[in-house]
Amino acid sequence: MLTRPPSLVPRHLSLSVPRNGILFVVSAPSGAGKTTLCRYLVDMFPEIRQSISFTTRTPREGEVDGVDYHFVGRETFERMVAEGAFAEWAEVHGNLYGTSLRTLQQAREAGEDILLDIDCQGAAQLRDRLDDAVFVFILPPSLKELERRLRGRQTDAEDVIARRLANARREIAQAHWYDYLLVNADLEESAAQLRAIVMAERCRTRRFRDAPARWYGIDEPDC
Repeated sequence: MLTRPPSLVPRHLSLSVPRNGILFVVSAPSGAGKTTLCRYLVDMFPEIRQSISFTTRTPREGEVDGVDYHFVGRETFERMVAEGAFAEWAEVHGNLYGTSLRTLQQAREAGEDILLDIDCQGAAQLRDRLDDAVFVFILPPSLKELERRLRGRQTDAEDVIARRLANARREIAQAHWYDYLLVNADLEESAAQLRAIVMAERCRTRRFRDAPARWYGIDEPDC
């Protein structure tokens, strides 16, 4: 269970100067701990909105439409693809998943940060379409540990576990192009690293809409 030491609890993280919203894209093989770390991040930074994807997948027990996902039929999803409604979409484990382009555009313009939890296929599409998103890949300590975690869930059949492990190898092979890599061997440490990434990216000069000199009423130099 994650704890939050006082030194890690942000007091006030919103900036007093205008900046563009940041899209944080997080990918990982199933079982690497992505969902837990993303929930931690939203808890630590309540102003970060977690993007709600569209999917044709059947809701799992406890999932709520419009909260966990927007659950739609395949026909509806395919119509949205034809209309260009998605910034990215992909088929994963036989189900379709997509991210609303309008949601991302509105958040950036409003200076709101978005957290997007998607697979490598979708992340690659976003990399080609967006030049200012931040891509984070979460790795397991080893494939053996990943298998142990998947079996420990006791929710998937043997063939499903085998498919997830095969997909994990393909996904890890794509990790090299992400901006950041986290090896989730220790949940507390990985959570702290993820928090540090958010803090650093919010301080990048290119995120701000005005030069720092203008914040203080100073004329900008010609150089």
